[in-house]
Amino acid sequence: MAKAKTAAAKYEVVIIGGGPAGLTAGLYTTRAGLKSLLIERGAFGGQILNAPLVENYPGFPEGVSGAELGALMHQQAAKYGLKTVTAGVTGVKAGKTHQVITEGGSFEAKAVIIAAGSEYYKLGIPGEETLVGHGVSYCATCDGFFFRKREVAVVGGGDAAITDALELVQHASKVYVIHRRDQLRAGKVLQKRAMAQPKIKFIWDSVVEEIVGEEVVKALKLRNVKTKKSSTLEVAGVFVAVGLKPNSQQFADVVKLSKTGHIVTDEMMATSVPGLFAAGDVRQSSARQIATAVGDGATAALAAFSYLRG
Repeated sequence: MAKAKTAAAKYEVVIIGGGPAGLTAGLYTTRAGLKSLLIERGAFGGQILNAPLVENYPGFPEGVSGAELGALMHQQAAKYGLKTVTAGVTGVKAGKTHQVITEGGSFEAKAVIIAAGSEYYKLGIPGEETLVGHGVSYCATCDGFFFRKREVAVVGGGDAAITDALELVQHASKVYVIHRRDQLRAGKVLQKRAMAQPKIKFIWDSVVEEIVGEEVVKALKLRNVKTKKSSTLEVAGVFVAVGLKPNSQQFADVVKLSKTGHIVTDEMMATSVPGLFAAGDVRQSSARQIATAVGDGATAALAAFSYLRG
């Protein structure tokens, strides 16, 4: 993989983000004959890399790991000539030709597809930042193995939290699911699996107020939101799964954002700026599913092609 260049290089399309939306966009633009570049700051696949098993993506009746699916998408796009660089995008300057600015240089293109995805929300409580990597994690798939035969907690009640809990029971001796409400928001299938798992214990109507530990996580300070009573839960690790926020901050002064910070687009993924498109989790009204991200990427690529060819 090439590194970002210091001098501005010119392309017909620059794609920001290497998740399902970005990789699909790159596949479509290169197959359409457009000189395309994809910029990814980390590993290809985006959030799907955290999924040990993807069971709802068409074409894989037995399921497929997120890491494998991401690798296959990248391999397919590269096969048709998609160029890639590793760099973090810091902003976009809109104009007749748009300029994508990265930590290592800039790139020019008449069409830009923003598929920057999303990142994990944090709890914002004492102990969280200082103990990241020392018992605080946002990726059960990545770090679950380190808590074999130990007790851990998952914070959240949605699909991500319950998926994490089900992943962690393969390693941990007990998994506490801490949720601020008295019922889960996760899908019924996931709920049924979690409720039937003897290693999972639910702590309802509760929030974490502090993560306790000096060098490693030792315990969590909890507060019941209904009774206001405080308690301490001893665990070796805590996995935070309270949602995702769009990676749109660096584009806030260029394109229109929704109240939640998502990029506003029309049905063809066009933003408020001609030649700038958005796809996947970063855009407003995204279903935040792999299949819809792929659809967004294809639509954005087709729209970019139409825009460029006039």
